[in-house]
Amino acid sequence: MKITDRMRRGEYIVTSEVGPAKGADGSGMLREAETLQGRVHAVNVTDQQGAVMRLGSLAGSGMLKRHGLEPVFQLTCRDRNRIGLQSDLLSASALGIDNVLCLTGDHVSLGDHPQAKPVFDLDSVSLLHAGSELKQGRDLAGNALEAAPDFDLGCVASPAADPLRPQLYKLERKVVAGAQFIQTQAVYDPRTFDDFMKRVEHLNVPVILGMVLLKSGRMARFMNKHVSGIRVPEPLVEELDRAEDKRAAGVEIAARLIREMGDMCQGVHLMPLDRVGAVPQILETAGIAEAA
Repeated sequence: MKITDRMRRGEYIVTSEVGPAKGADGSGMLREAETLQGRVHAVNVTDQQGAVMRLGSLAGSGMLKRHGLEPVFQLTCRDRNRIGLQSDLLSASALGIDNVLCLTGDHVSLGDHPQAKPVFDLDSVSLLHAGSELKQGRDLAGNALEAAPDFDLGCVASPAADPLRPQLYKLERKVVAGAQFIQTQAVYDPRTFDDFMKRVEHLNVPVILGMVLLKSGRMARFMNKHVSGIRVPEPLVEELDRAEDKRAAGVEIAARLIREMGDMCQGVHLMPLDRVGAVPQILETAGIAEAA
């Protein structure tokens, strides 16, 4: 089911994510996703996250769909030109995939094939436009389709970006291009998120709060230094440093922040990295009911 259809029914959206394996066996990804069944409405399938070559997001999304799980197909512009991107969007629709998250993608220099040639024929804004055109029954060259796809198109935003103004400008362009929901980068400061929500209210597009599960103070400091658009406040870093059980502290922090910020938006997206099994505990601690 489309994310926006659930929202129109008054549901609070809960999503998480899995990463396809670096190999041809998707069984491990499926086992991870099955631990989320009944607790989330949909599961994002990452697309060569960090520019590391893996099993494809389209294949992973199709596998989840066949096993009764609702996928969010992540599609990046890094590896495909506009022909390939439009073809993948049509293929996703043919597989019954209802939700697509459109991303520009990490540069190949960050991944395990730094010698690869990046494409970036489109960016996230023009990819959203391409998806919108396909939904209207035509491709980017103006050619008519025999059958138009029907899916929700999502985009990402970074509420903690500094400066924020360029982020807001691009987000407005994404909405004009056809974004129907917004999934945010991880946010750890309720005041920052409240300010962001007030500044995007005029867009009238539902927002899903993103949260990366923290494992330690060291991890938080690494993200502060190396991950654009993420800022973990120093008190949280110190709390993780003091904790005897750092993983348990990470779960408690995530649940606490969801309780503090969850009412500001229309849903929450948990990025657990290699701790998918912790997602049900986070949601239970945060007081979020099971997903119907």
